[in-house]
Amino acid sequence: MAKKRVGTHPRNTGPMMEAQRCGARTRAGTPCRSPAVHGKKRCRMHGGASGSGAPKGNANAFKHGLYTREAIAQRRELYDLLREARETLREIR
Repeated sequence: MAKKRVGTHPRNTGPMMEAQRCGARTRAGTPCRSPAVHGKKRCRMHGGASGSGAPKGNANAFKHGLYTREAIAQRRELYDLLREARETLREIR
């Protein structure tokens, strides 16, 4: 079964026209009309190109340690201590 040709242009553009479109939004809020890279959901301009995106393991997320288990536990202990101090002050008054 032959593929349907789009238009009268000598180049067969049918496969590109039938390709899945990029799922990104433009600044104007309209969907991107470029075809998605094969096997991905974005076009080459919106992150579908090889090598784009965050590095594997994303070590950048651990830059300051604000959300480590230890830091969260310390903050909880501090909040509990402050709450107890406020309650003690209310009882003394």
